[in-house]
Amino acid sequence: MRIGIDVGGTHTDAALLSGDKVVETCKALTTSDVMSGILDVLSQLQSQCPEPIIADAIMIGTTQFTNAVIERRSLRPVAAIRLGAPSGKGLPPFVGWPEDIASVVCAAVYELHGGYLYDGQQLAPLDEVELEKVIDDLQRRDVEAVAITSAFSPMNSAPELRVKERVQQALPHCRITLSHEIGRVGLLERENAAILNASLLHFADDVITALEVALKNSQHTCPVFISQNDGTLMDVSFARRFPALTFASGPTNSLRGAAKLTGLDEAIVIDIGGTTTDFGVLRGGFPRESNLVVEVGGVRTNFRMPDILAIGLGGGSLVASDGSSVGPQSVGHQLVNEGLVFGGSTLSASDVAVAAGQASMGDVSNVHGLDKDTVIAALAQIHNMLNAGVRKMNPGKTPLPVVLVGGGAAIVPDSLSAELTVLRPEYCDVANAIGAAIAQIGGEAERFVSYQTMSRESAIEQVRSEAIKRAVTAGADIKTIRVNDIEEVAIPYMDNGSTRVRVKVIGDVAALQSSDAKEAV
Repeated sequence: MRIGIDVGGTHTDAALLSGDKVVETCKALTTSDVMSGILDVLSQLQSQCPEPIIADAIMIGTTQFTNAVIERRSLRPVAAIRLGAPSGKGLPPFVGWPEDIASVVCAAVYELHGGYLYDGQQLAPLDEVELEKVIDDLQRRDVEAVAITSAFSPMNSAPELRVKERVQQALPHCRITLSHEIGRVGLLERENAAILNASLLHFADDVITALEVALKNSQHTCPVFISQNDGTLMDVSFARRFPALTFASGPTNSLRGAAKLTGLDEAIVIDIGGTTTDFGVLRGGFPRESNLVVEVGGVRTNFRMPDILAIGLGGGSLVASDGSSVGPQSVGHQLVNEGLVFGGSTLSASDVAVAAGQASMGDVSNVHGLDKDTVIAALAQIHNMLNAGVRKMNPGKTPLPVVLVGGGAAIVPDSLSAELTVLRPEYCDVANAIGAAIAQIGGEAERFVSYQTMSRESAIEQVRSEAIKRAVTAGADIKTIRVNDIEEVAIPYMDNGSTRVRVKVIGDVAALQSSDAKEAV
């Protein structure tokens, strides 16, 4: 038995699965402290089951760390150490950061000699004298978090590991993030990712400790896993080290849930919540990843993030009195107090859907007097916004089927464009929680290789082995690991015929293999 939980801006959803079968689902309003909402939904889930729930694992998707960055709260100052001099001086760490977050996170910046080139040649040797001066300054400042970034560290991580060793010896209390463990090739964006992660490490300890205590107090002593932003899981010890890998895990869970509920490997998924609608594309049953630089709270990063288009449309979206506009402002989780159908005074997208007979919630008599032209105009706006999103995300000329999920899916008309097949699977309102419950453990590695100096097969195997190591570290059963995706991009302007190779692997959760085997029997 597995419990999947997804904490959204409006609702916290939960799903209980036995093997591949959905047993029970429920929703509770997200609370300001998040933990109370999780306990509420677990209590509600138990009340719907005749027998005590004995879960083998709980999988949780949370927006806590994303929100911390967006809202500029619970972040610790970080000392950024870059190994790349003499080159790179023109664009120092924190370049391009919004001032309001840079002023909170930036504790100090150090640019040292060191690092490697893309072909494995040394850029410059690590200067131990320089490093000693940096460590003295870190001690003087009593820095609590450090991000270490070296040029092309995904190719050779030795400089980052050496600096970490020295810093830890001098400041054993200091929390450290190494860029090669969290970001891809691309110095500035990888450095930014490492800095953001380091700023969240103390907060991650607080959140995960509180989560573990809350679950234990609710009589759940099973392993807990946290959703990553690529549709896979990490155990709590891994999450304490890499909280930034949870960014965008909510939409990812919804896409994985849509794949599970429909059996489709290729589809466009529309996830409609209380405030926003996210469009994503399924490829091979997993979210299509973005190849672009992704901004988190205004900071450029190169996390492995899903390719998501978000618009300000949801069940709580405000509707103009004549229906001429819908969103982006929303009443969010206050819909149950402010929406017309719930006795409030605010016209929302949910009220329009109820008035049109598309949804059933609240007291329908409260919208009987709603002007029909307003309803028609608002529905037309919703229809146009959704069709525009589908057109932007459609990867080819042949239309993919569209899967509607999320608690706000009721606001969608019965059909969109004539050429689209629209599916509303059972349990679509909690697809995010189901996606969390079925997730596996993943690992990814990337490096530049030259097919002139080694065979393609050897190069890919080298990267695959590194991806497998990362998956096992995150909690995967090595016997179940398989390659999910291989990406090869030739770099024509490099003189040795370099190719960027990225390999992603997935595997079952190691801690659950014995219990899954028992269920199968």
